[in-house]
Amino acid sequence: MSAALPGPPAILPDIAVVIVSYNSAHVIGDLLDSLPKALDGLTADVVVVDNDSSDGTAELVATLGGCRVVRSPNVGYAGGINRGVREAAPAQAILVLNPDVRLRPGSLPPLLAALREPGVGIAAPRVFTPQGKLHLSLRREPTLPRALGLTKTRLAVFSEFVYGPSAYTRPCTVDWALGAALLMSRECYEALGGWDETYFLYSEETDLSLRARDAGLLTRYEPRSVAVHIGGESGRSHRTHAMQIVNRVRLYRRRHGALASWAYYWLVVANQMSRVPRGRRESWHAVVALLRPERRPAELGCSHRRMPR
Repeated sequence: MSAALPGPPAILPDIAVVIVSYNSAHVIGDLLDSLPKALDGLTADVVVVDNDSSDGTAELVATLGGCRVVRSPNVGYAGGINRGVREAAPAQAILVLNPDVRLRPGSLPPLLAALREPGVGIAAPRVFTPQGKLHLSLRREPTLPRALGLTKTRLAVFSEFVYGPSAYTRPCTVDWALGAALLMSRECYEALGGWDETYFLYSEETDLSLRARDAGLLTRYEPRSVAVHIGGESGRSHRTHAMQIVNRVRLYRRRHGALASWAYYWLVVANQMSRVPRGRRESWHAVVALLRPERRPAELGCSHRRMPR
């Protein structure tokens, strides 16, 4: 069911903006307020897909104007994105946003220019925290050495995070980037068949960029485009941490053979177990979810075998 607001515009906009909200009433207004200056003359069709919020998010957004609201059962982040793309105008560029993002003025034209470079399917902005600290939003592909839990060495062989500050000052191609704010081409979206809804929450942006690369479409970082990400608005808990870790193993298994995947699985188990004595109770829930499939969040649909698929 969608709110009784106008449908897609008759003339195609430059960008279809899809925002997936879940109990986001306290943050989404600021995001919507930031959009006009961020567009800087570009046109957009803005659709907010509300995943069954209980805090009045959908009702609030409906009163703000400038966008359309789609009320949905909680189908997860990827599912909400796909629903929003179906409801939005078929623009050639699709901007996906978390509700706790703020876009800086003039940030979208450079991002759209980056997307239009040959061979690019996804474009990512520079991301800061509300305190002005650079967010380590650029990431590397998951590998066995990167499952060892040695990220703090800051060595590329062991870390999915790109730490070097200089890497964030210039445009570059990356394996994947934080999914809080991504611009993707319609060509890329359709080539991939949309976002993979089976992840429900976490790893879906990693999967998206890696599948795009498989299809010959790269993820491009554009530092002239800037977003501020508050973070933590998906409701972090022991349960969502378990979901995040299970999905990491799941992603790796879908891209690698059985032997390497079992090695990755046990490395992740060991990594999470090493965190428990340090007071990381959420890691114990992740270990349980990995070792006992029946204890995994039902939304993932992978509770019937030890190795999540």
